[in-house]
Amino acid sequence: MKSVLCYGDSLTWGYDAAGPDRHTFEDRWPSVLQEELGEGVHVIAEGLNGRTTAFDDHLGGADRNGARMLPTILGTHAPLDLVIIMLGANDMKPWIHGNPLAAKQGMARLVSIIRGYDHGIDYPEPEILLVSPPVVNRTDNAEFKDMFAGGDKASHKLAPLYAALADEVGCGYFDAGSVAVATPLDGVHLDAENTRAIGKALAPIVRVMLEL
Repeated sequence: MKSVLCYGDSLTWGYDAAGPDRHTFEDRWPSVLQEELGEGVHVIAEGLNGRTTAFDDHLGGADRNGARMLPTILGTHAPLDLVIIMLGANDMKPWIHGNPLAAKQGMARLVSIIRGYDHGIDYPEPEILLVSPPVVNRTDNAEFKDMFAGGDKASHKLAPLYAALADEVGCGYFDAGSVAVATPLDGVHLDAENTRAIGKALAPIVRVMLEL
């Protein structure tokens, strides 16, 4: 049995801006990925609303720092064959940093954590797939417009920066913005069709990386 960890934020958790609510289990992209891959692969969804790559945000009730939480999650779900990381949208909030280069550096930190982690019991180091999130879009939602002020421009730089990072560190890469767009309801989250599209698009990449 191959194990795949999907490490992300509200886009992985399945936040539905139309409610606001949570997408049904079947419509979340990790669930769609599981459906596409079928038996023989266990897809683990680890999404948290507001999670950043490697930066603190004390506005939430849970620890949103992706770098601080990752070692615990790696140990919880060991052994892992592949870790998919889709983070960076929340880094675009101006009170986090709003800097796409810092998000790239945060993703690099996550890669180093995975590769430096003692996976134990002679478990091999998992493969890593970096995924840039769909860009932040303009919206008439006043709260989200201020929450991600400037994020619409900054987030366009994430895909090329993440692609370059993947080349630098020898990871897989996929641009989720090539198959999905954020809903205009809040400019950040995905409707059911678009979150499902990510799961479908990732399936052939994961098959290759897992040598299925």
